Amino acid sequence: MLSDYLRRHDGVITLAQARHAGLSRQSVNQRVRSGRWRQCSRGVYFVDDRPFTDAARVRAAVWSFGDQAVASGLAAAWWHGLTRFAPLDVDVTMPRSGSGRKREGARLRRRDLAPADVVESRGLRVTALPLTAIEAAVRGRRNRDVMDRALQHDADLRDLWNAHLRNKGRYGSPAARILLQAAADGEHSEAERLLTKLMRAAQITGWRTNARVGGYVVDVLFRRARVVIEVDGWAFHSDAQVFQNDRERQNALSLQGWQVLRFTWLDLVEYPDRVVATIKAAIRV
Repeated sequence: MLSDYLRRHDGVITLAQARHAGLSRQSVNQRVRSGRWRQCSRGVYFVDDRPFTDAARVRAAVWSFGDQAVASGLAAAWWHGLTRFAPLDVDVTMPRSGSGRKREGARLRRRDLAPADVVESRGLRVTALPLTAIEAAVRGRRNRDVMDRALQHDADLRDLWNAHLRNKGRYGSPAARILLQAAADGEHSEAERLLTKLMRAAQITGWRTNARVGGYVVDVLFRRARVVIEVDGWAFHSDAQVFQNDRERQNALSLQGWQVLRFTWLDLVEYPDRVVATIKAAIRV
């Protein structure tokens, strides 16, 4: 029972869990003194017969704040598979009434989360995917695409809005609202306006918007250069049929000799110089 538990929980165990598995406090202390177990914090241990992975580090950090603690922010995003790398400091949320001090390697926030905003994943309490996505997305520009990845997987835009409204007033709430508005249904036209603004500022000429070509109406057309630009909003992939239709249209235009460039709202906001450089390279004739 103990071995199976340790295997499923990355080699991390709490004193309460060890006692539930049949070990006494004295047995736990003996394992620590012998070097078989390493004490990560008070009442949290790591069985030192395996690598101390990022998963073990995140789990140990969260469990060190008690059984009501929750992994949140970028730590939760990594746990859900929305980011590639685990953060150096683990974001932990615990109730306002809870006890616990800040610890090295952990970033503690006190607030009360609604039951809908907490899930258990692989034996660890973490913020649910919708809240995780909007909180992690505002933690620096390089993390903005976390929300996009969440929408590509199991998250629904309405769920993200509901999580945002349940947690108004938290850190990053105004920035999250802007991102959510950008992902709303009307965002596509806003992204088109942003694209045309970028092209005008870069003095790119010879284009038309909402032009018909090859039996389709495209967002931007460079007829002489035979280049088409299509703009995807963050939520474009939430509708599988729209996604499929867009790809079929792109393939048809490519077969007719048109070069098709696709940009997302995130591209236009975060990487405008790259967008402009790509367009200039494509239309150079």
